[in-house]
Amino acid sequence: MAIVADPPERWIQLVVLTAGILLAEAPWFASGAVAPLLRVEWTTTGLDLPLLTVAVQLGFAVGALGLAVAGAADVIPGIRLFVVGCVAAAAANLGFAFLATNAASALSFRFLTGVYPIGIRLLAGWFRRDRGLAVGVLVGGLTVGSALPYLFRAIGAYAALEWRPIVAMTSVAALIGAVVVGAFGRTGPFDVAAPRFSAAGAIAAVRDPAVRLANIGYLGHMWELFAMWTWIPLFLLAAFAAAGVTDVALASLAAFVVVGAGGIGCIVAGVFADRIGRTTVTIAAMALSGTCAIACGLLFGQPAPVVFAVAVVWGITVIADSAQFSSAISELAPPGTAGSALSLQVAAGFLLTSVTIIVLGLTDTMDATAWRIGFGILALGPLVGIVAMWRLRQRPEATLMASGHR
Repeated sequence: MAIVADPPERWIQLVVLTAGILLAEAPWFASGAVAPLLRVEWTTTGLDLPLLTVAVQLGFAVGALGLAVAGAADVIPGIRLFVVGCVAAAAANLGFAFLATNAASALSFRFLTGVYPIGIRLLAGWFRRDRGLAVGVLVGGLTVGSALPYLFRAIGAYAALEWRPIVAMTSVAALIGAVVVGAFGRTGPFDVAAPRFSAAGAIAAVRDPAVRLANIGYLGHMWELFAMWTWIPLFLLAAFAAAGVTDVALASLAAFVVVGAGGIGCIVAGVFADRIGRTTVTIAAMALSGTCAIACGLLFGQPAPVVFAVAVVWGITVIADSAQFSSAISELAPPGTAGSALSLQVAAGFLLTSVTIIVLGLTDTMDATAWRIGFGILALGPLVGIVAMWRLRQRPEATLMASGHR
């Protein structure tokens, strides 16, 4: 049987899907971007605002498992499912922008915003070679998209906009993403039906020691990631103010750069993962990100350029290893269980990160000690993840992953 070569148009589809997912992710952190404005208008207290981001995480976890259990990807073509996800998220986000009157009324809209377009599955239909690079580029686009609300907030601050138009801008971005993928996206020649979720398959995979270690590594990564993305804007605002820089727009722009810089890390990790090994990449990324978490807390109140520089390195490394954990599961899971194992992994990760978002919400003050404690707690995740991936590296099953056990 002749081997079908990867089609040359795969690079065009990579651009289309990356642009689409970049725009589609804009509503995700919309509430975090405008949190200081909501705090004033709604006179929120305690965990009111962190719960708005947690609602998105929970919506995604429920939606991901629901789609897998229902086998929706078997029935709805991938491009159409991507478009529907974008439109649903944009609509829910517009409800948050114009119908919510307090934090409680916003929760349901934020929960429904938790829709994650199936970009990686679509990409897999186009790439067999260079898949590590392609996935890295796609996750990089997702990362920049997650940072977009902070850019819109900076623009809004310079234009003296209230929070509702800023949130609406993120919905417009998601709708443009739907148009881009709907008009130019195509299903690739290697596309296969997504497997339905099987509880028995997921349990069988988790019982495998190598899969279990890869999952622990992923959970350590997730412990840090979304809490960092949620709280770094308020940290920068507070740290800059403590250093005498009170420009709100500048702090929002800095947050956009910090989170968006993660796109660089995703691409670099994607290039090297297949060459030097997944355990090497994940251990290095978590070591750097955990160190930066502690350093950022300790640097609170120091000159703004110093804090910003360390935060950028944190932003690059905190997401760099993300795609490698999913790849590891796909390589290590027993035959026929990878799809269910991945669904369970993602759902568990998003449930866990909801916990850390809330934990940091308890330390949300202008006080340096609170930030140092909070970011120190985040660094515990990478520490656990490093231990897990180091143990995985020593196992014979590690030779099944990219570049063997290196």
